[in-house]
Amino acid sequence: MNIAFFLLPKSQVACVTLDSTLRQTLERMEYHRYTAVPILNKEGMYVGTITEGDLLWFMKNSHGKITFENASKFLLKDVPLKLDIKPVSIDEDMEDLINLAKVQNFVPVVDDMNRFIGIVRRSQIIEYCERFVARHETSSNG
Repeated sequence: MNIAFFLLPKSQVACVTLDSTLRQTLERMEYHRYTAVPILNKEGMYVGTITEGDLLWFMKNSHGKITFENASKFLLKDVPLKLDIKPVSIDEDMEDLINLAKVQNFVPVVDDMNRFIGIVRRSQIIEYCERFVARHETSSNG
């Protein structure tokens, strides 16, 4: 099985850039009801994943300097990321994808030049495995 089979393309993924403001990031996450979104640089390369926790801890640790009202004055590039969400290359083995999906809700996918091309959701992998097991059980019982 090829990783591309599971790929949700970049055009369908809510992403932010390093020069997005905290407010833009929060609004995008709220609108899509996501708890984490990929971060891209200006060249479209994957640089990390921002989580709700990253944003909340950043605001909390500002000791009142950052509020929801002034969140448009602060840039995402200044927010430390607590988790190192690793991407997988489109050319890598399914085993690499599955190993990352065990500990991440989604796995960012990059091309051979490290440009972000989409994500694979852990739920898609689980659904595929569920169908595979069901087919295997059906053929074994027949």
